[in-house]
Amino acid sequence: MRIVIDYDDREVTSMLQRLIDAGGNPRPALLEIGLELQDSTIKRFASESGPDGMPWARNSEVTKARKGGRDQPLTGEGALGKEIYYDVVDGGNTLEVGSVMEYAATQQFGAKQGQFGRSKRNSPIPWGDIPARPFIGISDADEEMIIKQINLYLQDQID
Repeated sequence: MRIVIDYDDREVTSMLQRLIDAGGNPRPALLEIGLELQDSTIKRFASESGPDGMPWARNSEVTKARKGGRDQPLTGEGALGKEIYYDVVDGGNTLEVGSVMEYAATQQFGAKQGQFGRSKRNSPIPWGDIPARPFIGISDADEEMIIKQINLYLQDQID
């Protein structure tokens, strides 16, 4: 399954176009930006908050009971927070940041009880509502970093 969240900021898009117009290859800039976005995404698991800075919903009482009282969402074994990747695709013009974990989209967007059908035992999947806990996206700090990185690559093209 592939989930796509497009980020289309006019200033960033304009700067990338300037880089291309200057004869530059956006791939090196996108790789650097990807590394930084990977790092900031992983750090969201420590802060338990989304790209907008909003804290993630806490575990419900039922979930806490099933997880031995643990209230921290998405931080159990930490698998999702360790499986964040980036890649430059589309001939070097598109940066993708995400996770290959099967449940990543459910955590990003949330899910209603039974949204994915029923188990062999006729239990709803998921067994309860899962609130959205966005971890992929562009924060204000990420946007500043993107602009800075593109400016650095533009300066290299001019020099």
